[in-house]
Amino acid sequence: MKAVISKKDREVLREVAKKQLEYANMEINRKRESEWYLHNDLKGERPMVQLEMWSFHHEIIPQLLKCEGSFARDLEWGLYANFLNQALLDDDRVTPDYYPMNYDTWFRLFDIEIEEEFAKNADGGNGLGRHFKEQVQDLEEDYGKLKETRFGVNVEASLEKKEVIEDAIGEILPVRMKMDCLYSVPMQMIVHFMSMENMMFALYDYPELFKEMMNRIADDTLAYFRMLEEKRLILPTTSYESVGNGTWAFTHDLPGWEEWEKRPFTTKDVWGFMDAQETVGISPDMYEEFVFPCYQKISSQFGLLSYGCCEPVSAVWDRCISRLENLRKVSISPWCDEAFMGERLRGSRVIYHRKPSPNYLGVGTTLDEDALRDHIRYSLECARGCKMELTQRDVYTINHDVGKAKRYVEIVREEIETHWKP
Repeated sequence: MKAVISKKDREVLREVAKKQLEYANMEINRKRESEWYLHNDLKGERPMVQLEMWSFHHEIIPQLLKCEGSFARDLEWGLYANFLNQALLDDDRVTPDYYPMNYDTWFRLFDIEIEEEFAKNADGGNGLGRHFKEQVQDLEEDYGKLKETRFGVNVEASLEKKEVIEDAIGEILPVRMKMDCLYSVPMQMIVHFMSMENMMFALYDYPELFKEMMNRIADDTLAYFRMLEEKRLILPTTSYESVGNGTWAFTHDLPGWEEWEKRPFTTKDVWGFMDAQETVGISPDMYEEFVFPCYQKISSQFGLLSYGCCEPVSAVWDRCISRLENLRKVSISPWCDEAFMGERLRGSRVIYHRKPSPNYLGVGTTLDEDALRDHIRYSLECARGCKMELTQRDVYTINHDVGKAKRYVEIVREEIETHWKP
């Protein structure tokens, strides 16, 4: 069924679109956009700072929504998400002067439909807690369940949706099709259909079969990429596109739209992202033997790579991750050896992408400012001589206190101003 926006909702959306355009055209927004280009091209002078808001949007956006139709409310939510960081937090996230849309693509590994059971909130809705139903328990006995991987794209539905949005807000904000980074997280997909425990047993009980499964994942992922190339759906990732886990694509080191108009792009022309945070329970030896060959094969397809999420990459840096030649950003998580990674990245072409602990902002009703300053200051010291970026992730509540979140950003900026030494 084609999406419909009522006349009343259309007026609401147009007003919110005007707000986005207003923030996009501000001088500070243009300045930060320029700073992102310098930063990602390894020419920046200061760490970039972002407080990722999507995880606590539910405490802010629902109170702002005025649309009544479900499609219109989703669009209204998306518009607010484009500029609320700038409006409320004053971090370095920038506001686009258009409404970005992705094509409706899908990738269903081994044709297994992931099934989830959610914990319930007090109001009866789905909460954060969830359980992924085990569909493969014993890898050898259940290997027949790993069927041919399915993937595809619904171009027609995507363009129909674009047309509806353009009719509502296109006179104010252009609506543009875009592609975020190519995103591949094989270990997460395995855990989602197999469970962490069964995956661990499979590594020990059926090492050769596990390697075969990983090889299939790499080959299927590359086949999906080739499909995107054939349909000319590999689009530039050089500006407002997301790069995986709390960062942005701005760069002159990859080709942009002018080049895309001249020739079809391949995966070598764009950003990619990978992580393997589900491997924290295995040794570096096992990571190198069972996981890294798949990840190296997939990641070699990208023009630039951002790697890592919550896993402590320090344990596998020397033997594995440092060998990824297109690596531009690596996640320095709360569990990472910061000092070790600072030594390894100092003077390199890899950005020290620090993820501070979410506890300072996400736990309690007030900020322990002194403790937060110490935490940030230590990171700045470890990253001295590196190109650095700070993304605060995994904050699932700010206790409905936007002022606390904004103060968090202010403190991080103050510490950078006082203690950062390139």
